[in-house]
Amino acid sequence: TFKQSYAPQSGEIFGILNQMKSTFEANLKQSQEEEVEAQKAYDELKVAKEAEIKTGQDALEDKKQQLANADESLAEAKNDQADTEASLSADEKYLMELQSKCALTDKEWEERQKLRNDELAAVSEAIGILSSDAVKGHAETYLPAMLQAKAKGRALAQLRNAAQKDADMRKRATEYLQSRAKALGSRYLSVMAARVAGDPFGKVKQMIKDLIVKLMEEANAEADHHAYCTSELATNKMTREDKSAEVEKLSAETEGLSAAVAELGSEITELSDAVAELQGSRVEATKIRDAEKATNAKTTADAKEAQLAVQQAIAALRNFYESQGEGAPASAALLQAKKKGAAAHREPYKGMGGESTGVMGMLEVILSDFARLETETSSAEDQAARAFEKYMAESEEEIAVKDTTRTHKEEKKQQTEKRLRSTKKELDLTQEELDAALSYYDKLKVDCLDTNLSYEDRVKMREEEIQSLKEALKILNGEDTLV
Repeated sequence: TFKQSYAPQSGEIFGILNQMKSTFEANLKQSQEEEVEAQKAYDELKVAKEAEIKTGQDALEDKKQQLANADESLAEAKNDQADTEASLSADEKYLMELQSKCALTDKEWEERQKLRNDELAAVSEAIGILSSDAVKGHAETYLPAMLQAKAKGRALAQLRNAAQKDADMRKRATEYLQSRAKALGSRYLSVMAARVAGDPFGKVKQMIKDLIVKLMEEANAEADHHAYCTSELATNKMTREDKSAEVEKLSAETEGLSAAVAELGSEITELSDAVAELQGSRVEATKIRDAEKATNAKTTADAKEAQLAVQQAIAALRNFYESQGEGAPASAALLQAKKKGAAAHREPYKGMGGESTGVMGMLEVILSDFARLETETSSAEDQAARAFEKYMAESEEEIAVKDTTRTHKEEKKQQTEKRLRSTKKELDLTQEELDAALSYYDKLKVDCLDTNLSYEDRVKMREEEIQSLKEALKILNGEDTLV
């Protein structure tokens, strides 16, 4: 009769529990999916950060290599500077010696000119004196009569001896000039030897005198030309060396600036890509954070709702068991203890609310699980929020640093490009000056260097030609010579 009148009340509890189970399974699945997404985002972020670290390390190594190259270039530049200074010192010393030599040559030439002018003045004065009546008039009055008396006895003998003497002197002069022409390879002496053999005696002597004057004039002209060539060659050499060194320096500077511009462009591109990547990571992290925040909020709300429902279920069961009287729990426990002893004698059934493994105990465990879920979810939400805020702050700071660095590099790139344009312009102008100096040097080589004999050899040869002509003239004048 009692069994027929009892209606079980656990259906609602089982429904709640089934609903809670479904909710837990759905939350677990969602949490697992979110964990997979969070792990994926973490792995991507990790890869991105590792890439940034590698890029930074590569940039550091590049900077170290650039520093080493710069130190090496500096050492080479110092060595080049020392060599250039030594060359400049030697050139300046040579220039001073050349200027001193030119000054001495100018002084000697001026002295020779003065001596020649004084000599001409003295000769002119002597000629004037000899042409005056005091000398010329008395000589015409007295000397012819005295000479005529003495000359009568020797006239015929002098005529015969003069003819023979002229022939001997002409022969000796011809042989001497031919031998010297052959020894010196002189065209002038060879022509003059032919003239001595064939032309009249007086005319030959005048030709020799004229040729001596001509050779001396050529010597003076060549001395002036040699001084000009020496000065111009020295100046041109200094110009070519200076411009060559400047062109080399500007070329190296141009290459360095071009490399710096290219490197700055590459670094600016890398910084722009890194900023874009960070901004994309921030957008992706914001999406993940928003989804995670929404999930945590829903989980917290569901946990609170489930706790409220479980508390209501516990209150309903507690009211039920309390309505059975204060001894209901003890009677129920006693009933369970006597199940095996007195099967025929049964106590009235008052429920399973007192067992620790019963419905009440299960609901308490479920309630604590929901409370723990709420607490853990809230804690996870706080940690995730702090991590997100920290990442956003760090990434924002990193973006600001990279933007500032990029701005500085862009300004530096503009300044370097400006220097590059100025250096290229200066290089073009210097190259034009060097080309002009090289062209002038080619002209100087034709005028000053492209000869078979050196200046010293030509001077020596001309002096020997002049001396040979003087010796020939002495022969023709009947003077004693060493030939």
